Amino acid sequence: MVKSLSRFALKYGLIPVLYAIVRLYFRLIRIRSIGEEGFRNHFARGGKAIAAIWHQRILIVMEYASRFAEFSPAVMISQSRDGDLIADVYRRLRFRPVRGSSSRGGRQALAAMVAHLAEYPLAVHVVDGPRGPRGIIKGGLISMAELSGAPIIPVAISVNRAWVLNSWDRFLIPKPFSTVLARFGEPIAVPASLEGPAFEELRSAVETTLRALQESTDRECGWQESLF
Repeated sequence: MVKSLSRFALKYGLIPVLYAIVRLYFRLIRIRSIGEEGFRNHFARGGKAIAAIWHQRILIVMEYASRFAEFSPAVMISQSRDGDLIADVYRRLRFRPVRGSSSRGGRQALAAMVAHLAEYPLAVHVVDGPRGPRGIIKGGLISMAELSGAPIIPVAISVNRAWVLNSWDRFLIPKPFSTVLARFGEPIAVPASLEGPAFEELRSAVETTLRALQESTDRECGWQESLF
C-alpha cells in the first residue's frame, strides 16, 4: 500500500500535496526529547556528528528532524523509486539527500557523506537500511565516522501508539494523538584507522549501545514491541 501510494505520488506530481498532508498530520502528534540540549551544545562547541537511527523509525522522526535544519544535515537515501519520494520529502525539510545504499551506489554515497561532513556539522545515517536485516548496524556507519573524524551519536526514536506495517523492518506509522520520544546518547569516537578485528569489534559495540538505548527509550515511551 505504501509503495503504491509513493509511486502514485511520483507519477502524478503529488509529492507537495502528500508532504503538506504529512506535516499537517504530525500536528496531531506530541513530540518530546531527552538529551537534545547536549546534542545542540556539541555543535555550539564546534563539533561534528553522525546521528545514527534505525530504518523502522524514520517516519516517526521526520517532523522532529526538521528542528535541526540549521545544521545543514545530509542523509543517505537509496536509489530506488521509493527513495525518490523520501529524498524529495527530506529536501523540503532542508536536508541534503545523498543517493546510494549498501546495495547500490554505496561507495560514491559514502564519499559524498564524508565530503559533506568536511564542510557541515551534521549527517544522519539509517544504520540498518534500506533492506536490513532489521536491528543490525552495517559497516558503512563505522567507515563514515572513521573517514570523516565525526563521532557517532546514537539516537533512539520511540512512540507509544503506532501502526506496524508488514515490511522487512516492521515499519512504524504513529497514530493520531500519539507521543513520540527522541533520546540522544553520548558521542562515540571512532579511531582514524581500524584494521581487522578492531573494525568488527567497534561495529558490534556501537550496535549494542544503540540497541540498549532503543530498548530503554521504548520502555520510557510505553512501546511494547521489540525492534529486535
